[in-house]
Amino acid sequence: MSSSSATNVVSSDTPVVSSRRWLTLSVVALAQLMVVLDSTVVNIALPAAQADLGFSNGDRQWVVTAYSLAFGSLLLLGGRLSDLIGRKRTFIIGLAGFALASALGGAANSFGMLVGARALQGAFGAMLAPTALAVLITTFTVPKERARAFGVFGAIAGAGGAVGLLLGGYLTQYFDWRWNLYINVFIAVIAIIGAVIYVDHGIRTGPRPKLDVPGTILVSGALFGVVYGFSNAESNGWNSPLTWGVLAGAVVLLVAFVLWQRRAIHPLLPLSIILDRNRGAAYGSVLIAGIGMFGVFLFVTYYLQKTLDYTPVQAGLSFLPMIAMLILAAQLGTNIFVPRFGPKIMVPFGMTLGVIAMVLLTRLDLHSGYAADVLPPLMVMGFAMGSIMPASMQTATLGVDRQFAGVASAMVNTSQQVGGSIGTALLNTLAATAATNYVASHAPVTAIVAAEAAAHSYATAYWAGGTFFAFGAVFSALLFRRRGDGVSLTNPHGNAAAERVPLTAH
Repeated sequence: MSSSSATNVVSSDTPVVSSRRWLTLSVVALAQLMVVLDSTVVNIALPAAQADLGFSNGDRQWVVTAYSLAFGSLLLLGGRLSDLIGRKRTFIIGLAGFALASALGGAANSFGMLVGARALQGAFGAMLAPTALAVLITTFTVPKERARAFGVFGAIAGAGGAVGLLLGGYLTQYFDWRWNLYINVFIAVIAIIGAVIYVDHGIRTGPRPKLDVPGTILVSGALFGVVYGFSNAESNGWNSPLTWGVLAGAVVLLVAFVLWQRRAIHPLLPLSIILDRNRGAAYGSVLIAGIGMFGVFLFVTYYLQKTLDYTPVQAGLSFLPMIAMLILAAQLGTNIFVPRFGPKIMVPFGMTLGVIAMVLLTRLDLHSGYAADVLPPLMVMGFAMGSIMPASMQTATLGVDRQFAGVASAMVNTSQQVGGSIGTALLNTLAATAATNYVASHAPVTAIVAAEAAAHSYATAYWAGGTFFAFGAVFSALLFRRRGDGVSLTNPHGNAAAERVPLTAH
């Protein structure tokens, strides 16, 4: 009997309550934290790793890019595998593989070995991240408890990057850069033990669905092209033929994937999942928030360390108030505000707060202080993300049949990953151009001019991030349905059967 809970032909109208659901949440939260923080924890360790292994500045980006390429391109496959072979099995395989890849990276004695290990981390992370969310979906079936669980999960998704900066700074400064990778082994072992004990096996009552191989190849190639194209734009500029060639190829593959999904017998991603207005709005909101949020993590970290001369640990600690506000907003939102107002109010509200935070950050200069100038916008941004992420993530998977929970969850991670890739390339390019133009117009170049150019470039990135948040506010306000209209957090089964993804595979 298979362990797949994904292929149960059980109506999602019938709540199935697990007696160990809160312990399951703790295991899932631990795994999610490991995946999210790993996207930033290694960044702080890069200078030390580069000095130890002797790779060039041009090669340095591949330590980050190798992870994001594998992770971003394989997310939908990883999510679908959890639907096919079972949540618990996929979850444990993902944890074990992530731990082994992390150990390999920590022991790396060459640049190639480190990059290969990071790619393996990304591949197993692509299995782990959507499966963790799918376990949450199928474990918490009572709406009120589900909201609380998503509050925790959304807070971790939003705060994990900042936790990674703090942890990475501490490990690099007081231990060794390799511990930024070794730490995952300890986290994964604890999570594996918890998964074996607390994550339930599902019982298949219908036939085993088949993997959509053509669809998997098309969408994996498209996502690889998107992530690689924007990564190449960051390093080689927007005038690079390779950048536009790869992005154009990604668009072609994505169109081919959509056309194939319309006629596939066993589609990888049924289009009804993303064409629902609420779910489409949720995926779009996660993507936009990922773009805007990147400006905070990257450029505020640069500002704190390069302009205010903070140590890595001090820079990481500076983000703690933002994390606290994010957790507070996530809990208030999922328990009080989202049930009362719905995502149509809460997500635009969070996006608007994001605009305010970005505008406040544009005021930072060489003479700004942390308490008066940096802390307020960080706290506003924390509350913004705590308002956006839990409501969006919960809505993104609402009303999806259990057999497609994995791939629907993968779309959340895909949106966040693609948003991060776009933010990395676009905001970095805008900042670099702004710095170059500032220096050119303020000759001769002195240390003060260079510092002012850096501050000016960060402000340019914040304005761009604020623009994305402003667009997100309008987008989410227009696209999310009103409360009680169709599938919504207050009307989880919708008003019409047509809005439901079919309960059985084609």
